[in-house]
Amino acid sequence: QVQLVESGGGLVQAGGSLRLSCAASGRTFSSYAMGWFRQAPGKEREFVATISQSGGITYYADSVKGRFTISRDNAKNTVYLQMNNLKAEDTAVYYCAASTRIATSLETRYDYWGQGTQVTVSS
Repeated sequence: QVQLVESGGGLVQAGGSLRLSCAASGRTFSSYAMGWFRQAPGKEREFVATISQSGGITYYADSVKGRFTISRDNAKNTVYLQMNNLKAEDTAVYYCAASTRIATSLETRYDYWGQGTQVTVSS
C-alpha cells in the first residue's frame, strides 16, 4: 500500500507557473505508474498527465500539452507536475494517483489517491 501527499498548490496569476509535488510513502514507489488528475468546481475529475514507472513514458491531456510537464524522482519517492503558462481554466483541485498497471489516462486503473491540492489561477 502507498500513501500520497500532494503539495505546491496555491494562487497564481494567469501566465504564471507552479510546481506540484506528490510524495509517496513506502519502498515500492518505483513499481507504480503515477498520474495527475484535476477536478474543477461543478465538473468531473479529469486526466492531466501520467508517467511510467521508469519515467521514460509520459502522456498528457490535450488541454495541458506543451504547458505542463510530469516527472518523477524514484530516489525521493516523488512525482512532480510543472505547470507553466497557467490559465483560468486550470483552476481545480489537483490529485496524484498511483497505479500498479501501465501508465494510463483511465482513472479507474489507479489504485491509490492523494487528498488533493488546490490550484487557483486568477485572470
